[in-house]
Amino acid sequence: QVQLVESGGGLVQAGGSLRLSCAASGGTFSNYHMGWFRQAPGKEREFVGGISLTGVFTSYADSVKGRFTISRDNAKNTVYLQMNSLKPKDTAVYYCAASTVTSLPKSVGLYRYWGQGTQVTVSS
Repeated sequence: QVQLVESGGGLVQAGGSLRLSCAASGGTFSNYHMGWFRQAPGKEREFVGGISLTGVFTSYADSVKGRFTISRDNAKNTVYLQMNSLKPKDTAVYYCAASTVTSLPKSVGLYRYWGQGTQVTVSS
């Protein structure tokens, strides 16, 4: 069983940057595809991006392509989300999640383990 803890959220002005981290413990980190999701008030949780077991493959939501970058360090059991050119509509609670399915998934239901989330607020 994997425990996930996100950090790095905060308040930033539009156009700014933040780097989120997600530290994993309790399992073999390299066995899991990792994903980032976000949930704004009154909205469903949505896929932001994901990274495969070794980091070779990544996938992004259209809304963040070219602005967000996911990376992972399997030696440190950590996955990162670098967010640049932030916009007010990026404001949400951001969650990292771990999946054991065969291919890198985008669906909430295919991720088994979840962190507690970290708040990102982008002011205009």
